Amino acid sequence: MSLVIIAIFVCNSTLNMKELDPKETTRAYAFEMWMEAPMPMLTFFKTMNVTRLARISKRTGLKFNMLMCWCIGRAASNIKEFYILPVGRKLMQYDNLAVCTIVANREGEVSSCDVPFSDNLQQFNADYLRLTKQVAESCRNNDLTDSMVIGTSALAQYEIDGAVGMYSGVFNNPFLIWGKYKRHWWKRTLTISFQFHHTQMDGAHASRFLENLQKEINALNVKTRSLSKIANIGATEK
Repeated sequence: MSLVIIAIFVCNSTLNMKELDPKETTRAYAFEMWMEAPMPMLTFFKTMNVTRLARISKRTGLKFNMLMCWCIGRAASNIKEFYILPVGRKLMQYDNLAVCTIVANREGEVSSCDVPFSDNLQQFNADYLRLTKQVAESCRNNDLTDSMVIGTSALAQYEIDGAVGMYSGVFNNPFLIWGKYKRHWWKRTLTISFQFHHTQMDGAHASRFLENLQKEINALNVKTRSLSKIANIGATEK
């Protein structure tokens, strides 16, 4: 029985991702041009109006960083380029998205935590709190290798104007970095750095993602206060 269960698990995990022939995709030219480039990553900067997120977070007790991660997942979920990723010399396609957040662990260091994206905010919030708490206590990263992971790093205690990531040739995933949001009377703004691999997407796709992100932030509407009951259980993010 255990062998059957393991076989089913492996089969299901495999179905979540598959290798593509780049020549048969819309990324054929980009794959040829950028896979061997010494620096194939691009970084875009955009200042977001996060007033709505800050107010919802204060009103409900939901974590600001969790709300940002959910809006990022929502903004990416409607752009097909986010479901493919260059991995090594291969072009992989994924069925699912995840959003990674950096967590301060109990040893005073940081660990990464991949949270599976769910279009349901309540489900995403529950997963976010459960997994970040688990990672903080265990000091072990939570990696979802069968999902296309969007990396994030929130330096929420510091005011920064942006950051440019380093290309290692290993981590090709799209990555967002932000610091502390700025206060302008009643308005809250947040400068975001978005790094992406040119093989995965072009500038137009990246720009549409950032535009979608602002739209998701503006449209966010938490109808129930029941989410706030579990809002303060999770770990502290870095």
